Amino acid sequence: MELIVYLAGQIHDDWRDKMRKMAEERQLPILFKGPQEDHDRSDAIGETIKGKQPNAVFRDHAASEFNNLRTRIWMQKADVVIALFGEKYRQWNTAMDASAAIASGKPLILVRPESLHHPLKELAQRAQAVVETPEQALDALAYVLE
Repeated sequence: MELIVYLAGQIHDDWRDKMRKMAEERQLPILFKGPQEDHDRSDAIGETIKGKQPNAVFRDHAASEFNNLRTRIWMQKADVVIALFGEKYRQWNTAMDASAAIASGKPLILVRPESLHHPLKELAQRAQAVVETPEQALDALAYVLE
């Protein structure tokens, strides 16, 4: 059995690559999907598809259409969603994706440091599992696949 895992969270560092590598090293049958990881491509996709937009607001709106389309398709196909919260980056998209997973009945593994316990308490109560590291999230998936 192969799991499709949607990796929700910021796209500013290589945490997804680390997850893929750890899963490969453990020979776990997991297909990881997620948002567009190329930040410049993500920001420009609306204009790439629809053409030049009149200003930054319209540019962001156009990009959001296609990024939300991608997220919705892959999240619906996913068996489980991992939502990673961290200290460094703003987490609005992560919160939106975690909430969408909950609303659609997708199992959710919430990854958050202890320092974010309070601001994420409501999401934590709705998640199937709450861990502090991506490695722990992968351990949970390994357990599911046993």
